[in-house]
Amino acid sequence: MLCCVRTHPFQRLRNPLSPGSRAGLGAALVLLGFLSAVEAADGSGAHYLALMAAAPAIAAIFASWRVVVGVGGTATVAAVAFAFSEPAASLGTATSVATIVLVTALVAVGAGARQRQTEQIAELSKLASVAQQAVLRPIGPQVGTLAVAARYISSTATAEIGGDLYEAINTPYGVRMIIGDVRGKGLDAVRLASIVLGSYRHVAHERADLRAVVSDLDRAVARSVGDEDFVTAALVEERGGTLTIVNCGHPPPLLLRRGCVIPLEPPAPAPPLGFMPVVQPRVERLEPGDRLLLFTDGLGEARRDGEFFPTADRAWRLLGHGTVADGLASLETALVEWVYGRLDDDIALVLMEYAGPRSEATVAVPSWEVGTTEG
Repeated sequence: MLCCVRTHPFQRLRNPLSPGSRAGLGAALVLLGFLSAVEAADGSGAHYLALMAAAPAIAAIFASWRVVVGVGGTATVAAVAFAFSEPAASLGTATSVATIVLVTALVAVGAGARQRQTEQIAELSKLASVAQQAVLRPIGPQVGTLAVAARYISSTATAEIGGDLYEAINTPYGVRMIIGDVRGKGLDAVRLASIVLGSYRHVAHERADLRAVVSDLDRAVARSVGDEDFVTAALVEERGGTLTIVNCGHPPPLLLRRGCVIPLEPPAPAPPLGFMPVVQPRVERLEPGDRLLLFTDGLGEARRDGEFFPTADRAWRLLGHGTVADGLASLETALVEWVYGRLDDDIALVLMEYAGPRSEATVAVPSWEVGTTEG
């Protein structure tokens, strides 16, 4: 059985006004009330009616076109009421009323155009955010034996979109992570980041050697970009407590161990993906409680008054407490305070913690086999 719910006509008008519309409406009504009071107190004729056209004009600065029309209609009604209160309506009075109507029509058109533009910008911002989320899937809180958290900090408040990328995958060869930064911004950067991540999510399960993963990613980038485009990247593999890192022109990860912060520089520099990098792995033996921070160059380039954010000096104090998610939240808060809320570049962060070797699971004996013997 279908049930049809009817909406009352006035119910559609009860949608709450936006803050801009409320501000515009409030300012316009205050002005309209003031002019009406002055006009009523004058009493010698309609001298201030033309000024009422300023009310819809003020409303149009912030409010929607519907609010502007409502204010203009109210101003027109008030002007007509004052005109009829005169002993004899003059040509000037009629002109004032016509001016209010004309100004209302013009500013309502302008408010409508501004409103459509604002809605388009909001829709593009929403699409950009959806595109970014489609590229950067949520990771953690646990990937294999590692506790992992990731964070993306956008340099713009309007749209979280850029070329920073990260991923963590549990593979037959251990937990593998990548962090990278595409040259450039916008949809082209997001497109290339999606190509890199799509290729990585496939080859990370297929290649036993991280150097082979780098070669595959380099070919994927070379097929998709111009001569001057590239992707810096650092790839990490944790397997049985052994950490392997290969670096393609990317900021080195930071190892946090017992209060110390150790930059894991590569044995030899290598160019970014797209320039045929030949990488040399760096191998470290992890200890229980070790944490590893992967980040893009937006963190290293964040500065205020010419002074860069002291990542290495503050890393242990900010990242060495609570969960890995707590650590990244503390780092973001300190970073935003350092730059006074103004970042020049997007930042991707990944923090992982090694808890130690996984203990072997104990297999329970079924109750019906307890006490039985083979005979």
